[in-house]
Amino acid sequence: MCSKVLIADPIAAEGVNLLREQVEVDVRLGLKPEELLEIVGDYEALIVRSETKVTSEVIQAGGRLRVIARAGVGIDNVDVEAATRRGILVLNSPTGNVLSAAEFTITLLLALCRRVTEADASLKSGQWKRQSFVGTQVLNKTLGLVGLGRVGGEVARRAQGLQMRVIAFDPFLSPEAAQRLGVELLPLDELLVRADFVSLHTPLTKDTLHLIGSRELSLMKEGAMLINASRGGVVSEYALVEALQSCHLAGAALDVFEKEPPPADHPLLAMPNVITTPHLGGSTREAQVDVALDVAQQVLAALRNEPVTSAINLPPLSRERMQDMLPYVDLGGKLGQLLSQIAHAPIEALQVQYHGDLAQSDTGLITVAVIRGLLASRLSSHVTFVNAGIVARQRGIKVTERRHVSNGEFGSALEACVATSEGTRSVAGIVLPSGQARLVRIDNYRVDVELGGYMLVSSNVDRPGMIGKVGTILGNENVNVAFMQLGRDSPGKRAVSVLLVDNPVADNVLEKLRLIDGIITMDFVDMGNQVA
Repeated sequence: MCSKVLIADPIAAEGVNLLREQVEVDVRLGLKPEELLEIVGDYEALIVRSETKVTSEVIQAGGRLRVIARAGVGIDNVDVEAATRRGILVLNSPTGNVLSAAEFTITLLLALCRRVTEADASLKSGQWKRQSFVGTQVLNKTLGLVGLGRVGGEVARRAQGLQMRVIAFDPFLSPEAAQRLGVELLPLDELLVRADFVSLHTPLTKDTLHLIGSRELSLMKEGAMLINASRGGVVSEYALVEALQSCHLAGAALDVFEKEPPPADHPLLAMPNVITTPHLGGSTREAQVDVALDVAQQVLAALRNEPVTSAINLPPLSRERMQDMLPYVDLGGKLGQLLSQIAHAPIEALQVQYHGDLAQSDTGLITVAVIRGLLASRLSSHVTFVNAGIVARQRGIKVTERRHVSNGEFGSALEACVATSEGTRSVAGIVLPSGQARLVRIDNYRVDVELGGYMLVSSNVDRPGMIGKVGTILGNENVNVAFMQLGRDSPGKRAVSVLLVDNPVADNVLEKLRLIDGIITMDFVDMGNQVA
């Protein structure tokens, strides 16, 4: 692998060393925006944390970029939409610092309740004022979590260990999932009214920008406290200052700000009842190593064109299901590639059908693989797993899925069908226990052929001598036949044949084959020419 990786923000040495074992790595920290624009075009992968802003201009300048990786959870500093249009994979590391972020949230909560930072500053100034820093106990208090994802879920578990009642607002979480965590799911307004403490655990998007503003803060109990260790901008800092100055809120703990670092004269930095830290949520040695190793492994996998588990702009594929699904992702790509070479008219629609056990699985990435295989060899533009769906829509190709839970002939099978102005073509395949992809049907004809190498796919009138005529021409042209499979509906009607050959078949040889009386279609398929 000759890829080059640019690391623009600091990550743990363990991750850098892992990358250097397989690719060329440049660590360039503290780049100014214009400096990043100047050099990013030399790299296939870019790794950042929260400091470097990967704008649409950076993405446009990164002509060779295939991967943008965020060593951490939030990706609000990456223009994901621009990357997706360019077919660039955006990934993050959502699990490496989850526990550290959850622990830090609880740290802020307890420090806020017990006024630790105020007492520390007072004692260090030479004072001993025990009565001035009477705190608040968390036992039997209500913690409201805005967002119950990975970090929010871990915060809930720790708060329950402190015997707190936990309620949550998360529009993307089912009541059943919340119930499994022992958390009551509520509308946001009701949560704000009931909670003694509100902790934010949501990404920053256009929908969550200033999610907590003046109205929301006014709904909170008088004397309640707010913790934000998620993303600056989720809470309106101007509104928060007002709520604290009016004593409606008793205090706040902030690890993140709308602008980082915040200006030195920011009013929140001067308030004694506000704890501020410089974005330390995931900053433990253990978390930094875990994040660096995870993001390095995912970047290497992406550069090898292997699916990854934490892609932002691809259908999700869990770590638990990864190994089971990879052979079907490969099968999907091969079926799409085969269809692209036997369906000659412009494609109007693609239907991907899942049969048996496969119909009950997470198949989004398989469908993307079919689309990519179908389009990659037809188009001069760069088609990747990331932008395949966009390219299909731009070309007016309607993509649908169907699921058939009944097993049918096979335990699991994958079928792809395209509609063109000349009619439809379909192919179906299975994955053997060994992991080998097999072609089991072309249109309505049963076959059993390994999907790979060079193939001649033909349809013909089913009558004696057809195979011999094809074999004679190929022999005269020094094309060796390695394997042949025939499928037909009934004797004397129509048949489909698949020949695996050892060499490419030239166009002039194809023309000779097509001139054989009784040959209806004859296509040469190169299954070894999958686009990287």
